[in-house]
Amino acid sequence: MATETQTTVSIGNVTTTDWAAGAVGGFVGSILFGLIMQYVIPAPMLEMAIPAMYGIEGPALMAGWAIHQFHGVVLGLTYVALVQFGPLREPAKRVAPAIGLGIGYGVLTTAALAVLVMPVWLSVLGFPGAPPFPNVAIPGTLVSLVGHIVFAVPVALAYALVAHE
Repeated sequence: MATETQTTVSIGNVTTTDWAAGAVGGFVGSILFGLIMQYVIPAPMLEMAIPAMYGIEGPALMAGWAIHQFHGVVLGLTYVALVQFGPLREPAKRVAPAIGLGIGYGVLTTAALAVLVMPVWLSVLGFPGAPPFPNVAIPGTLVSLVGHIVFAVPVALAYALVAHE
């Protein structure tokens, strides 16, 4: 007679509200960053580069905004997963440390996505305006850094405000 044993591992108490906070914070933060992309960053980022990542020839401003908002929600959910399942769980629930975590997440997303992933992605697709790898152009990367921080702080604050105990 065979015996089955089930083992469950708790990976945290993530609530639907926690995930929703990450998604909403990501949506709001990506609106703020999108405005920086549209009005401050010199290249036509939203009209051309973002749509090109998905094979859409620009100018395609509405497609760029939609894709950018989708990215914001995904990155907001990613923030929740990172802080919920790691050693930053408790500090992420308090507003003051959350601001610091948001700044750190903005730096991380800039380094990983704007500096490393985006140039490779656009180059592989043959986009003529692809930035060089690694993308460390001044002042462009600094403006991108500011934009990613402006994106990430609302994500971190939204999570802190709903996850606090």
